[in-house]
Amino acid sequence: MGFRFANVAGRSSLVDDAGDFYDLERMTGGDISADPEAALADLDALSAAQSRLDDMTPFGTLDGADIRPPVTPRNVFAVGLNYADHVAESNMELPTAPLVFTKFPSCIVGPNADVELRSEHADYEVEVVVVIGTGGRDIAAADAWDHVLGLTAGQDISDRALQFAAQPPHFDLGKSRDTYGPLGPTLVSPDMFADATDLALSCSINGEVRQDSRTSNLIFSIADLIAYLSSIMTLAPGDIIFTGTPDGVGGSKGIFLQPGDVITSEVEGIGTLTNRCI
Repeated sequence: MGFRFANVAGRSSLVDDAGDFYDLERMTGGDISADPEAALADLDALSAAQSRLDDMTPFGTLDGADIRPPVTPRNVFAVGLNYADHVAESNMELPTAPLVFTKFPSCIVGPNADVELRSEHADYEVEVVVVIGTGGRDIAAADAWDHVLGLTAGQDISDRALQFAAQPPHFDLGKSRDTYGPLGPTLVSPDMFADATDLALSCSINGEVRQDSRTSNLIFSIADLIAYLSSIMTLAPGDIIFTGTPDGVGGSKGIFLQPGDVITSEVEGIGTLTNRCI
């Protein structure tokens, strides 16, 4: 048994299949900390608590709750051009190695946070995000999933004008404006999925589906990405990896986000991000 974790108003919580949440400190009589970082350090305790939810009374529902990012990352890695259809719409060549850039951690916000547009060229990119649980260096791809704490959903909001304002492009700045990293709503351990390598992900703008794919279409798999990054540097608990976005981004069509737009991003088994553009 794994766990489905959420940060509700700064407190560690578990979530059931119906979307109800359970405050961990209160349901365990203090055995599990209310501090999300401390709670995520004891996976056995989280799994044991998750198995007891059927016998517990929920503290509320995630719908309308103050949901914050499930983790506070040390490093935020992101991968570009990791779906072949997105490579094609970008008129790029298929990469022979992962195209890695960084998002600065200050851009990370909760799953329902407003996105503050600062230019007329902001774009959306739904992604599955990996959270490292056990760090390491030179992790073999065959062992990579043993180092995964869980998966969550993310939006790699991108200011295309800023991204390509210089040559070579500076992806980091273009993707790191304040609020340009919505994350959540839950962090789900790999064993909670029937197949953690094949999850549906989609993005709609004002109800119109723009992106719709599965992580089985990744060029470089989650295991590949962990092996590649750890061959360069030591990964640490809490590091996160935005794994890439499929085709359908606005920039390929010259359609950018406008004030009032609502970005709805969904990942199978994880939940929905709902972000209003202001």
